[in-house]
Amino acid sequence: MTLASRAPRPAAAASAAVLTAAVALLAPGTPAHAAANAVPTYEVKINLTAAALDASHAPSAAVKSAFGITGSAKARSYAYYDTDGLALDAEGWSVRLRHKDGSSFEETYKKRFPVTDGDLKAALDAANAAGFDSGDSNYKAEVDWGYAKQTLSFSNEKSRSAKGYAGTALPASATGRDWLAADVPGKLATWGGTGWGKGLLQQSRAHGPVTAKVYEGEWGASDDASVEVLPVVGAGGTGTEYVVELSFKTDSAADAAELHEDALALAESKGWLYHGDILKTRLVLDRY
Repeated sequence: MTLASRAPRPAAAASAAVLTAAVALLAPGTPAHAAANAVPTYEVKINLTAAALDASHAPSAAVKSAFGITGSAKARSYAYYDTDGLALDAEGWSVRLRHKDGSSFEETYKKRFPVTDGDLKAALDAANAAGFDSGDSNYKAEVDWGYAKQTLSFSNEKSRSAKGYAGTALPASATGRDWLAADVPGKLATWGGTGWGKGLLQQSRAHGPVTAKVYEGEWGASDDASVEVLPVVGAGGTGTEYVVELSFKTDSAADAAELHEDALALAESKGWLYHGDILKTRLVLDRY
């Protein structure tokens, strides 16, 4: 899911060069500059095996102690919206409707850019070329750092009243679809041409819902540590599997690197580490 830029026609390129030179001569002290790359925050995401859970499918006491998890379980339900053919996912977009107990509904529109061989600058450059830069305050930039891969994402978040919905209940698929299509942000709306994003959302359906339990705490350089336990239907359509995700949020690349190294080492030493990356978005899209 990479973006290719069309090369300008020679005449257009020459015209642009003349205009740039003229502007520089008229106002040498105020040259035009492209917006700088976005500055991301970081979330380290490490998957753990079922060995990290107790008999009730909650993080074991040993896991909580090892990673500073002190909070009690908080429930959240969510569903991803896409077409049956996953047309949004194919372009690196995900659209999620989430409901935390006692909160408003959260609508999240996210665009992902792969980070290849750890080259974050290249990913930020690609995002900038696509219009995701430091000047866009509507999107939050974040690097998700998993077991072996990193992904750069840009998220636009909106909300809807949860009046009339108890606990973490989600609306019917058609209602959620209508909300998300009505609130679609501009970049998604026009990604593949005028009306592209809204049109696909109007054809979408809910993949899910799923309900996770999240346990929070602090560990190392992160004051925003958590363990999420997500039950999902088995790959064959029956039974239940548990996805266990240990995560740490930080604004610092250096702190993220340290958290990543230390968490992997500790989880490995305890026999809890899952050797791979599980993308919950794609898992829910595929299984529901």
